[in-house]
Amino acid sequence: MIAPSTREIAMPRAVHAPAYRRIRDELLDLIRCGTYRPYGRLPSEMELVRRFGVSRVTVRQALKALRKDGVVQSLQGKGSFVCMPKVVHGTPALLGFHETMEGRGYATGSTVLSVRERAACHEVAQALELKRKASVLEVRRLRCVNDEPVSLDVSHFPIDVGARLAREDLAGDIFPLLERRCGLPLGRADVSIEAVACDAANAAVLHLQPGEPVLHVRRLTWSASGRPVDYEHLYCRGDAWQYRVQLNRRRM
Repeated sequence: MIAPSTREIAMPRAVHAPAYRRIRDELLDLIRCGTYRPYGRLPSEMELVRRFGVSRVTVRQALKALRKDGVVQSLQGKGSFVCMPKVVHGTPALLGFHETMEGRGYATGSTVLSVRERAACHEVAQALELKRKASVLEVRRLRCVNDEPVSLDVSHFPIDVGARLAREDLAGDIFPLLERRCGLPLGRADVSIEAVACDAANAAVLHLQPGEPVLHVRRLTWSASGRPVDYEHLYCRGDAWQYRVQLNRRRM
């Protein structure tokens, strides 16, 4: 099993916090900093007992808390394993990837795979209310959490908007760039989600096997004035992405 290292030194915790909570928090720090990576096995219960100098009951409480938070999963007879960090969209706010993950303690990153001007296909032209084969800017980006790919984003912009974006650093969130650099306050987005089989090209980028399921998200973002300015296809790993919605019963 992994021996303690200088990388495993966690931030000091409140002295009066329950022992299981301190263990949970320290293990969470180690997971977030990448000492224990997704799908990797945590030390056994007895190893944790020896490391932290606590009872087995306390260790089990800590692991139970991590399972409740969706950070680890336990397999009978095999131990506890780190889950892939999930990108959770659950607020009514229109947020970009980095804005969504901000404050969660994970290292996030984006790699720009390509930026090119192309003729809009029928779907893109219709979404952006352009003439067929009108020029658009296509931006392909790979999103990562703790160096693990979680989604492939393919975005399309009307060429007048895209020409301004092309001069910017597109590795971060584009929404703030649209508002601050392009002078386009955003209003709303229409989103559709479906499960699809990942094709070979996208699977290679997302570290999946061809045919594995991914969430295919189509998102059309409108400016506050009602102009469609960003049409995206997001291919999201099913083990790393979650959408949450709240539904209210209509009063009869």
